[in-house]
This record gives sequence, C-alpha cells and structure tokens, in this order.
Amino acid sequence: MDIKQGVDSVPAGRTFAWELCDLAVAAAREAADLVRAQRAGGIGHVATKSTDTDVVTSADRAAERLITDRLRHARPADRILGEESGTHAGRSPVNWLVDPIDGTVNYVYGLGHYGVSIAAQVNGVTVAGVVRDIDSGAQWHAVRGGGAWRDDRRLTGSAVTDLGVALVATGFGYQPQRRARQGAVVAGLLPHIRDIRRFGSAALDLCLAAEGLVDAFYESGLNTWDFAAGGLIAEEAGLRVTGLAGAPAGADMVLAAPPALYGPLHERLAALDAAAG
Repeated sequence: MDIKQGVDSVPAGRTFAWELCDLAVAAAREAADLVRAQRAGGIGHVATKSTDTDVVTSADRAAERLITDRLRHARPADRILGEESGTHAGRSPVNWLVDPIDGTVNYVYGLGHYGVSIAAQVNGVTVAGVVRDIDSGAQWHAVRGGGAWRDDRRLTGSAVTDLGVALVATGFGYQPQRRARQGAVVAGLLPHIRDIRRFGSAALDLCLAAEGLVDAFYESGLNTWDFAAGGLIAEEAGLRVTGLAGAPAGADMVLAAPPALYGPLHERLAALDAAAG
C-alpha cells in the first residue's frame, strides 16, 4: 500500500519527509516481523537495565540492529539514536530515533501491546514517524504538515470535550521514587476524569490518543525515542503535545490531548505537580 494513499497532494517541501517516512515504514514492518517470529520461537535471554523491572531481550537488540542496518544502507550519512545501542554518528542533518520494542514487559509476558517506533528528525525537528503494533500489525504514521494516518485512514483524535468523562492513558517509570510520585498523581487525577488506562507502551498510547481510542495521554520520565514518533502522530491528528507550564514535551512530561481537553487536563496535572517526579 502507498502510505500517501488518501492524501490529495504533497507539497514539494514535504516530499523529503515522505521519503523518510517510507523508509521508516519499511524498516518498522521488517523489524516487527522479526520480533514476532522470535516471540513465536521463545523469548530467549532476558536482561535488565536501569532497575530489576526494566527489561531488555535479545529481540530488542536484534530488531534495533536490523533497523539500524536498513537506515545505514539507505542513508549512510544520517545519525541514529537507538534505545539499546546508543548514538551512531553521522554528518547529515537527519537524526533517527529508534525504539525497537516499546513495551518490552508486555512482549515478555505475551500481553500483546508492544510496538516498533521510528522517528526522523531534521535539524532537531521531528518530520516523520511510524509506530507499528507488532502483535496486531496495526500501523500509524505521520509527516509534519501531512496529517496522521492509521493505514489509509486519516486520524482526528477524540471528540470528547468534558474532562469528567475523558478516558486518559498514562504509564509509569522504573525507578521506585518516580513510581510513587506517579501513583500519587493518578490518585489526585482520578476523581476528575472517567478513568485511567495503563497499557504499557507510550508510543502506542500516543497513537491510541491520535485515533480517539483514548481521549488523552500523559506521562513523565519518557525518553525521546519513546514519544518522538507517537508525539508527531498525535500532533498531526490535531492534539496539543507539550510539557507543562509552557515547556515542550520531554523527559519531565509528555501531555497529548485534543484542544477541548488540553486546558483542563493541563491545569489538573500542573496543580498535582505531575512533572516533578
């Protein structure tokens, strides 16, 4: 399928970003196939990183090698930042952000909510991104200024306007102190919304928000590779994607909500000092 299907025209300035998106889509599809095949054959070695709850598998590393190889072959001068392998130097203004399995704990337990996330930045601005659900094969992608798409369907986010009936997705970090703080924020937010959902993959959660399957998303403590692709997809679906108190989305906070929910949700999170963890 042509990922530009459904787009009436692509401005000339966006052609390069679509080319990057095409490359990311192909790499994500191949990596997802590899991870799914490895899952069918057994998990293999499971190690830990920052804490005993922060896991990494041989499939994470194999998928990142595959993606890096594909990007390097197509665009050898680009820089790449991978969750597992770190920085690969390059001289071009393009920087790739790669999360080979976002939701590794779900992958280990066979829970079915884990995905490949690849974003392309040009001079520090995210211009293309793809997130692919490894288990189901669902794919979301976006190009800056070109809309957000699930396969060939354009996304417009949730139509909910009342925070009191909003279903909000979030996630938790791996450090005990951060988790305690995040739990306190959830406790403070719950009386003011419909409910909370914690699925275990920020990249996929942002895509669900872009599609309107949840009404909004927030999380503190994310790395850039966790939210770069999903954040662009949410933004191109019409959501506001920021941090708190005028800060950009980043490690302190990623908040994604449609305009009608953004203000009241931002106000609640700021009052709860949600970015402080």
